[in-house]
Amino acid sequence: MKKTKFFNKETRYWVLIDAKDKVLGRLSSRIAKILQGKHKPTYSPNFLCGDKVVVINAKHIRLTGKKWDTKTYDRYSGYPDGRKEISLKRLMGKNPCQALRISVRGMLPRNWLGKRMLRSLKIYSEDKHIHEAQNPSKIEV
Repeated sequence: MKKTKFFNKETRYWVLIDAKDKVLGRLSSRIAKILQGKHKPTYSPNFLCGDKVVVINAKHIRLTGKKWDTKTYDRYSGYPDGRKEISLKRLMGKNPCQALRISVRGMLPRNWLGKRMLRSLKIYSEDKHIHEAQNPSKIEV
C-alpha cells in the first residue's frame, strides 16, 4: 500500500532577485516557480510551501521583439464602455512594478492559493527595499 506524504510544516525563506536586464517572461516564470514551491522536494500543490520573493530593479526589465510598442493590457469594470486599455510603454512609465506583477499573476493558479502566493511577492522599481531584516538570500535567475 502506498502512503502519500504531506509536508504541511514547511519553512518559507526569503529570496532576493535582481531584475536588471532580465527578460520579462523568463523572469516571471522563474518567480512563479519559486512562489509555488516547485523548486523544493517537499512541493505539495494544495499547500503554501513556496518562498517569499523580493524583486529589485523592476524598471530595468528587458523585452524581446516589438513588445515595447505593441503589447497592451486591458481591464474591464463590468459596466458598458468600461473597458480600459493601456500600452506596456505607458504602464512602465506609470508603475514599472505592475507589468511584472501582471505577468507573474498569469502564471500562478487561479484560485485562493494563487492569491495568497501573489501576496508573497514584493516588487521594487529601484535597488532599495525594506526587507533587509529578513536577510533574503540572493539568487541568480
